[in-house]
Amino acid sequence: MIPNSSRPPVAARRIRAPGDEIVLLGVRFDRLRRAEAHRALASAFGRGEAWRVYIVNAHTLNLAWRDASFRRVLNEADLLLNDGSGVKIASRLAGKPFPDNLVGTDLTPQLCEIAVRENVSVFLLGGHERVAQRAGERLQESIPGLRVSGTHHGYFSKAQTTSVVETINRSGAGILLVAFGNPLQETWIHENAASLRCDLCIGVGGLFDHLAGRLQRAPRWMRRAGIEWVHILLGQPHKWRRYLIGNPLFLARALKDRLRFPR
Repeated sequence: MIPNSSRPPVAARRIRAPGDEIVLLGVRFDRLRRAEAHRALASAFGRGEAWRVYIVNAHTLNLAWRDASFRRVLNEADLLLNDGSGVKIASRLAGKPFPDNLVGTDLTPQLCEIAVRENVSVFLLGGHERVAQRAGERLQESIPGLRVSGTHHGYFSKAQTTSVVETINRSGAGILLVAFGNPLQETWIHENAASLRCDLCIGVGGLFDHLAGRLQRAPRWMRRAGIEWVHILLGQPHKWRRYLIGNPLFLARALKDRLRFPR
């Protein structure tokens, strides 16, 4: 049972994409195919409304299960997408399986390819300064024509937030990638979206480390088999609690949730 909550409140979404929704552990997901997600994201270009986009996996839902305020942040997203085999299994238990795994490591570069065609630039916020800068350079190398309008490290105080927001706004970026990890990136986007003039604010977790070459992506066969988490655990053993304890706990919670709210 979800502490202090049952179903999330119905909230208006600015992004009205095709498909339907599914609620997992009190968090409402948009249930979209990859092409539909691309179209939904691209529909924000030129609006300057700083749509809040979160890409949520089992670990994120475990955090939200324990924290009602974080659940509210997720449920007030303009678009909330699924990432990983854990939420895929939970969606099957709920009788509405996700049509595609929208892992941010794949989805974000694909969005950047669309941004090239639409002449939209990108700003990278988070990580160490050199990591954000190198990640931007690698993005440009892999996606010819992509404009990176700026980068900024993630080590700034709350008092410096206004200055950081002004820097992002002056850059003219249409896409803001925020890499603080959960729940900091979603909370920061939620608190600052009203002051931002970009089109999309997307929480991307450890993407910059992957782009900068600090982390290696799992082989394709592991991704197809839904065991990318094993590769992550081997490369980042300090995350053992997240996977060896968190994954079984998440599945138990998803099953209990399904028994509480049968189809």
